[in-house]
Amino acid sequence: MRAVVTAPASVLSTPGEAVDPTDPEVVRLAAELVEIMRGSPGCVGLAAPQIGVSAQVFCVDVTGHPKAVTTHGTFVLCNAKIVEASRWRPGREGCMSVPDLTGDVKRAGRIVVEAVLPGTGEPFTLTADAFEARAVQHEIDHCAGKLFLDRVAGAHAVHQRKVYL
Repeated sequence: MRAVVTAPASVLSTPGEAVDPTDPEVVRLAAELVEIMRGSPGCVGLAAPQIGVSAQVFCVDVTGHPKAVTTHGTFVLCNAKIVEASRWRPGREGCMSVPDLTGDVKRAGRIVVEAVLPGTGEPFTLTADAFEARAVQHEIDHCAGKLFLDRVAGAHAVHQRKVYL
């Protein structure tokens, strides 16, 4: 199993490639992402660039998180694009690839995402809100070569992490 890479690794600042969701390598990658996420305490999402793979694939599961309002359980999406975003609010974010910092990031509280599912290649539309929407946007950013640090309002919005999970 691959290790999570940390900033300033170049893969984290490079936009990932679109993938063929029916490719067996992409299906294996999807399974590996879920396995790593589940084995990492406090982790609610993981994108391919975070394990050194420049690809537009990520997983999310906010089930049981205290900030989650609604949840779709564990899911993996390929080539995801946000097609609607509303209810913008600031919130604190952390990241396994930036282990020592958190930051205040303004994100949409409701999103609609169009993507394809690994394995089948079927189109999929996800409507997410609250914390799940934040997690999905965070992972889509990873696939686009962005970290939450690229979205903070300034140095005043970056904080030392106080709790390590």
